[in-house]
Amino acid sequence: MQIRQSAAADAPAIHAVHTAAFRTRNPGVTGEMPEAKLVTELTADGDLLPALSFVALLDGEVIGHSCCSPSRLGEDPESAIGFGPLGVLPDQQRSGAGSALVHATIGAANALGYSLIVLLGDPGYYSRFGFVLAEKLGITPPVAEWAPHFQALPLAAYNPENRGAFRYAAAFDRL
Repeated sequence: MQIRQSAAADAPAIHAVHTAAFRTRNPGVTGEMPEAKLVTELTADGDLLPALSFVALLDGEVIGHSCCSPSRLGEDPESAIGFGPLGVLPDQQRSGAGSALVHATIGAANALGYSLIVLLGDPGYYSRFGFVLAEKLGITPPVAEWAPHFQALPLAAYNPENRGAFRYAAAFDRL
């Protein structure tokens, strides 16, 4: 398996990954999966951070994708990023591709000087990478009901003053 930054030519494969990955979790949903639509809209809005959009390849084929987008933490528009979606083709799940994508994101975000990575996801999965419930760091989700799944990972540039209400890029509000 190889992890690399995504390229514009990967867009159809990325869309297919998120459609397949999230269709298995939401079999009753018809039409375009929200996660696939989100990646398309983040890209169209210019809010998909190219340095933090990765694909996992197996034998040259895209089997997974992760991405990040700019966000706002309190009044600070630069210290935190929103992570997600993360998707892996169903037949490649539990192969290590998702973990490799998360590790690539953490390493790159650290190298780029971000303070926090924030996400909405399964605490049982993301805690293995060091994510904690965001409320423990004084970060509140855009939707109060998200709190049990709203997590953050402090990076090397983290300062305890990095706290407050979190806002994802505008595409998240359109879901």
